[in-house]
Amino acid sequence: MTCWYEGPLAAFDTETTGVDVEEDRIVSAALVVQDAPGGRVRATRWLVNPGVPVPPEATEIHGLTDDHLQRNGRWPAPVVEEIARGLAEQSIARRPLVVMNAPFDLTLLDRELRRHRASSLARYLDSRPLCVLDPRVLDKHLDRYRKGRRTLTDLCAQYEVELDGAHDAVADATASLEVVRALGRRFATRLERLSPAELHTLQAVWHAAQARGLQAWFARNGSEEAVNPAWPLRPEIPAAAA
Repeated sequence: MTCWYEGPLAAFDTETTGVDVEEDRIVSAALVVQDAPGGRVRATRWLVNPGVPVPPEATEIHGLTDDHLQRNGRWPAPVVEEIARGLAEQSIARRPLVVMNAPFDLTLLDRELRRHRASSLARYLDSRPLCVLDPRVLDKHLDRYRKGRRTLTDLCAQYEVELDGAHDAVADATASLEVVRALGRRFATRLERLSPAELHTLQAVWHAAQARGLQAWFARNGSEEAVNPAWPLRPEIPAAAA
């Protein structure tokens, strides 16, 4: 029987105006699908005119300028709907969705849907929740004592995955997918008996524990920075608390 990491997978990634999921905007996104390891990757790419200035520090990371996005990007409302429908198709097909640091990309998409469509990601999924595989959460749990950073670039080096064109949404999504396949093979004895749905449930628990550990580390170092334990999507902040 084919293990999940040798079967069909999809992956999603965004590039944005910043790192605040409540306020920042999507400037590009990609959804890639691969039916088997080594198979052709089918990619859908979106370029968005966010309607707000792109900070220079964001442009420095992904290379997308205001001028380029105004000339070539589409308005956000139809794009975020297309993205949400694309993710819903993966859920209907029961295809696991790889999302590196899922609470960032999925929460940002949810907020864009609320902003531009008066809707939410959950409404588009229509009671068919995503089955998410987050390489960051998986790696931190399965190799918890390894020192060093765990960015996508770091994970690609660790799992010997080629990352050609970092911070391009298609490149990052494809690399995330390959990292999950490599991670599955490396930790096969611990993962092969778990279904993607079981892993989804476990990752929520693992991420919460990881968040508590990071919160404790911040406290020991005198930082008041808060770490959100929710995974793979952060709940909406009530208007009165915003």
